[in-house]
Amino acid sequence: MQTVRSRILEILKQDGQASVGALAERLEMAPISVRYHLDILLADNLIAVSKAKGRRSVGRPQQLYSLTADADAYFPDNFALLTAGVVSQMKQILPADKIDGCFRKLAQEMAQPLTEACPGDEPLDDRMQKVVSFLNERGYLAQWNASEATLHTHNCPYTGVAAEHRELCCMDLALVESLSGQSCDQVQAIADGGHCCSFRVQAAAEERSTGPKMVDLIV
Repeated sequence: MQTVRSRILEILKQDGQASVGALAERLEMAPISVRYHLDILLADNLIAVSKAKGRRSVGRPQQLYSLTADADAYFPDNFALLTAGVVSQMKQILPADKIDGCFRKLAQEMAQPLTEACPGDEPLDDRMQKVVSFLNERGYLAQWNASEATLHTHNCPYTGVAAEHRELCCMDLALVESLSGQSCDQVQAIADGGHCCSFRVQAAAEERSTGPKMVDLIV
């Protein structure tokens, strides 16, 4: 697929919906050029268009673009079928109290290439940018929101499987904890119908909720 159209699909996957103007700004392109690519995606039934709620003071109602179900095929879910079979077999063979431990261990091994390369005293925001790159290489479409101390992953590699096998959500939580080196809470899940999976870094969230210390305000 043409690179611009692939990028449009990624933006819509991350944001849920977007206007021509918003897409043009993100892509650093003229709106008329963006419309050309949107028309192709519409013809391929990969996106849908709707009118924004509310009335604009002037002009036509703003149109918003979002993904269709057909667009799911363009995002990585290579592990879904294999994962479903493996998890089912594990549940048949292992006692329930051993399964979570196995998935946590697996998450730690998955994170090992990054955890071994990162210094222990690295600033959290720097570390999380590396975490984002690590996850994006594996198809998660991750974003780090520093102000909320929250990591969002907009694509689930286990689409259609995690809802039945929630151990996979626990594994992703363990993966994020291992990668970040911090305790985290999962506050939203795609498997529950959320737009993305969201993981809040506990220590950072507590620190930022209390605001800057007095010493930080002295120049």
